Amino acid sequence: MEASTPANFLADQDTPALVAALAELLLKKGWMLATAESCTGGLIAGACTELAGSSAWFERGFVSYSNAAKTELLGVDAALIEAHGAVSEPVARAMAEGAIAHSAARAAVAVTGVAGPTGGSPDKPVGTVWFGWSAGGQVRTERRRFDGDRATVRAATVHYALQTLVGLLGPQPGTTTKAP
Repeated sequence: MEASTPANFLADQDTPALVAALAELLLKKGWMLATAESCTGGLIAGACTELAGSSAWFERGFVSYSNAAKTELLGVDAALIEAHGAVSEPVARAMAEGAIAHSAARAAVAVTGVAGPTGGSPDKPVGTVWFGWSAGGQVRTERRRFDGDRATVRAATVHYALQTLVGLLGPQPGTTTKAP
């Protein structure tokens, strides 16, 4: 499902707080995180490693901006990219799976998109981003479209990637947690 997000999406968002919540969840599970980034060029990894002590839960980041890098670093099949395009569900899934396969991480987030201002098409307009998350052997993908300039699209992508990963790793609906 695709949703369009307005340019003011980031106005009330706190990415450092999300990173702190993510760190807590990963540390509790004893898991490491890997990132596989195309359109964000390492911004997710940068946000994660901005937090002191991130080496306890952040394993590595792959910046796979080109199609060749997706294949060489993450093992994404070139035929998959040729058939579906770099900005697609199968490629986002393969990037997340590749980040896990090429690291010691148990959780991964992958993003591939069109940040703009050029490069869009009728099927994949500027602001289109495919996300892939892998956690504990399960993979989830989602397509979103963010409105705004290049910086806004990239910042919104970072925030949404982290926000969703926190949701995936946190307590699931219908479960209760006990107070310490």
